[in-house]
Amino acid sequence: MVPYQTIYDISVLLGEEAIDYPGDPPFRREMLSSLRNGDAADVSRLSMSAHAGAHLDAPSHFSDRPECAIDRYPLQEFILPAVVWQIKDPETIRPVELESLDIRRGDALLFKTANSLGGRCKSGVFAEDFVELSPEGADFCLGKRVKLVGIDYISVERHGDGTYPVHRKLLGNDIFILEGINLAEVPAGRYTLICLPLKIKGGEASPVRAVLLR
Repeated sequence: MVPYQTIYDISVLLGEEAIDYPGDPPFRREMLSSLRNGDAADVSRLSMSAHAGAHLDAPSHFSDRPECAIDRYPLQEFILPAVVWQIKDPETIRPVELESLDIRRGDALLFKTANSLGGRCKSGVFAEDFVELSPEGADFCLGKRVKLVGIDYISVERHGDGTYPVHRKLLGNDIFILEGINLAEVPAGRYTLICLPLKIKGGEASPVRAVLLR
């Protein structure tokens, strides 16, 4: 018996769809040896930010506490019951759209916005006018005691706000942030989220292969 009937890959494609956040090193894959060139095997070198593509921000992104690094959390922190919730506002995720949301303590909450529906999340090019999570929306997530918040763009934060209020609110309360996902093909509803990070010693973030199961 197959435990899940549907699997949605919500990761963007590194090297094509993924967006490099301004100031971060761009994703690069360099061939060190190649079968096409007569070498014994294909071997490549990857160069990227820890925040490339679909990725998890750990609390250590804004905290110097060693126990907040991404390698210090057990795997069950990254396999969670999840809710995908569609947002109509073309600019900001506000509490007014979340009032009817059936969310439980410990859930992951993933926001499907115009970033996915319009293809912005997989354009490969950074745009400043993406749908972001408002600080008030972050407060709503805190009040519901969710475990993870996800958004369909490379950042959850309004571009240009150097105080990072949303990151600080969520990560400061041990809520992981999943950024850079694509929810275009995912209907709103309940799922199981799997988003395992790389085991990076002391890491503040990690690329993930994020999937939703139902």
